Amino acid sequence: MSKYYLNLDLCFSALGDPTRRMILQRLAWGEATVSELAQHHDMALPSFMEHLKKLEAANLVKSKKEGRTRICELAPDAFTPAKDWLSEQSAIWEGRLDRSDDYIKNLMQERSK
Repeated sequence: MSKYYLNLDLCFSALGDPTRRMILQRLAWGEATVSELAQHHDMALPSFMEHLKKLEAANLVKSKKEGRTRICELAPDAFTPAKDWLSEQSAIWEGRLDRSDDYIKNLMQERSK
């Protein structure tokens, strides 16, 4: 398995959880401390940190430590692998649907003759 697809698997796995999607939605507004992110979730801090670890492993979130505070932000181009893959799949299916449409139009024309 290529590294590209491993990263893609990690990305989609991370996006599959509503808590992690909520974290990403919050970070879309700008960086935040772990405490700020965690306060909106009804779970213990160690459980919340596991969500952040999965987001970091998927290269969706970056964090840095400033003193005793950990600050998180969206990674640059975080969604590029998923967006690229979805675009490729969309192009494949659009091509298939176009060919199917052409086939049906040709059948209809032949039957009307």
